[in-house]
Amino acid sequence: MLSTLLPIAKQFATAVSEIIPLGNGLINDTYLVATPVSQFVLQRINHSVFSAPEQIMSNLTSLNQYMARLSSVSVKLQIPEILKTNANDSFYRDRNGDCWRALSFIANTESIESIRHIADAEQAGFALGHFHRLLSDLNPGLLHDTLPGFHIAPTYLNDYHQVLLRTAGGAIETDRQSRYCAEFIARFQIIADDLETAKKQGLLTLRVIHGDPKLNNFLFDKQSKKIVSIIDLDTVKPGLVHYDIGDCLRSCCHTVEPVAFDPDICTALLKSYLLEAGAFFSEHDYHYLYPAIRLIPFELGIRFYTDYLEGNRYFKVTEPEQNLHRAVNQFKLCASIIAQESAITSLISRLQSQLS
Repeated sequence: MLSTLLPIAKQFATAVSEIIPLGNGLINDTYLVATPVSQFVLQRINHSVFSAPEQIMSNLTSLNQYMARLSSVSVKLQIPEILKTNANDSFYRDRNGDCWRALSFIANTESIESIRHIADAEQAGFALGHFHRLLSDLNPGLLHDTLPGFHIAPTYLNDYHQVLLRTAGGAIETDRQSRYCAEFIARFQIIADDLETAKKQGLLTLRVIHGDPKLNNFLFDKQSKKIVSIIDLDTVKPGLVHYDIGDCLRSCCHTVEPVAFDPDICTALLKSYLLEAGAFFSEHDYHYLYPAIRLIPFELGIRFYTDYLEGNRYFKVTEPEQNLHRAVNQFKLCASIIAQESAITSLISRLQSQLS
């Protein structure tokens, strides 16, 4: 690995002593590079997902510049810095056309895959709410849409129906889990339009969002156990904060055995989130929180299932049916949320009353 990646890493440093894989992301290839004096993160931006990597780097530059102008007292999150190439560029394109970038490594931190205790959920809610509040005055029109169509559930639903027409439903007819997915989509597809319709009606406002705030994109300080950074900023773009909070809750509240939505984690996370983001929340923002919480696992289930039907072209897999299993889990999570609709909407109303 060192010999293959060494020429690329040396575009950002004159001496490199070690290169090891970092994280378990499904999109980009990520490595930790050690030099005699420091460490940095090296990433290959997945060109099949991000067709314009220069727009990603432009967004990250705008984000770093904006954060640098804020009062250091008010900022409680670090954003990874862009490290320039030896030629003073923000990224390097290799002979295969792949785009590589280097980011500062935030030391003495760790990412986690599941909530260990309620304090973790409170930290996740705070960090995402703080991120949204810090960027609430940044004009989203200044940023590129690095993933057109991302989180647009009606589009994913339409893509799924197009794939069904091409595959003639063969996999669905022969597999029990596949039938479950198809039947769940057919039953609840009406919810796919919830947020986009509200956006078109002017009820929800475009803001700067993270785009992928799942739990392992937060970095916890190893000693204090507090979140000190939010990473994987490729999907920072104009969007609805509801996509972010829905995705964060999906990630943090997802229990495995059995697959379910944990209401205690939801309560802790959402309360901490609104203590920060509630400063700019409108009546409509509160109203569409539950539809967002319900929508995101449904949307992701559609994406996983569609990718499975197409032969696993988008998400990385280690075995052919992994995306099918992922889809089933997301739909079961969605079903658990729907079963708890009354409790979740009551929680949101209670928090709104407390914070208004």
